[in-house]
Amino acid sequence: MSHSAEQAQALPFPILIGDIGGTNARFAIVESADKEAGEPRIVQTASYATIDDAILAVLEGSSVRPRSAVLAVAGPVEGEEIALTNCPWVVRPRQMFSTIGLSDILVLNDFEAQALAVVALGDEHMEKIGGGEPEAGAARVVLGPGTGLGVAGLIHALGRWIPVPGEGGHMDIGPRSPRDFEVFPHIDKLDGRISGEQILCGRGLVNTYRAVAKADGNAPVLNQPAQVTAAALDGSDPIAVEALELFVTCLGRTAGDLALVFKSKGGVFLTGGIAQKIVPALTKGSFREAFEDKAPHQELMASMPVYVITHPLGALAGLAAYARNPLLFGIETGDRRWTA
Repeated sequence: MSHSAEQAQALPFPILIGDIGGTNARFAIVESADKEAGEPRIVQTASYATIDDAILAVLEGSSVRPRSAVLAVAGPVEGEEIALTNCPWVVRPRQMFSTIGLSDILVLNDFEAQALAVVALGDEHMEKIGGGEPEAGAARVVLGPGTGLGVAGLIHALGRWIPVPGEGGHMDIGPRSPRDFEVFPHIDKLDGRISGEQILCGRGLVNTYRAVAKADGNAPVLNQPAQVTAAALDGSDPIAVEALELFVTCLGRTAGDLALVFKSKGGVFLTGGIAQKIVPALTKGSFREAFEDKAPHQELMASMPVYVITHPLGALAGLAAYARNPLLFGIETGDRRWTA
């Protein structure tokens, strides 16, 4: 790559990095290529009318003024106005030149950032759930049940890690066991179908809990994902226990499907707060069993390691790695980068 192309790819320091989800937005500043990202600042998206307001609040009192930004957003990155899927914020990069004083802005999909994190984080930020050793340079898959269900692939080609973002959280998901066929009719559908997000995210867990209750003619009493998770993990509510078990099984099946698509011998990585909270349920067996139950490829599946990323701000770590060394990653900036 020519020197000018390298320069074109790097953003000017200091760089504001931001991981913007449906509920929380996390920011930090990377001052230079040889410095770790500064202290992270986390704000709730509901606390600010616009992303510009949130960034200005985060920068207030900071001695470092960023010249550029790499923002990862939960939603497809298209056009001049980028709407978030699960929150009313809209990212308008050109407007940020004047409101925040930035001169160079790159907007990525939040799951591209999660995929970058897989490369940036070490073993100390991973909890392994079965399988063999990862194959160096082999494809990887990232899944994140959170406000929605994020999915990305990660392939290594021409000396770079290339994230493959998509909307895999909206693939169909169906019943398989006799019990599934009793529960699934009660799961809320979206336009007549059950996609991954109807089960494998926070509201999906509540959805599943209600469906389990209804299947047996019981009245559901819990209505928050955290309540269902807590009651399932401490065993105090048998409906919650079964709901989490079904959640974990469906997560295993979906992770296994994606592992087949990408032949991800480099590992499958589960990210986000829900995965971190339910590690005890994931290690119990039904997750791994569902993941491997892919005839005729059980042997291939059994060899693939699965990890839970335990770093509390994984995507931010991925963005920081990209900000410091963009040449490690093959990210097409094209129509997703704005310069003043």
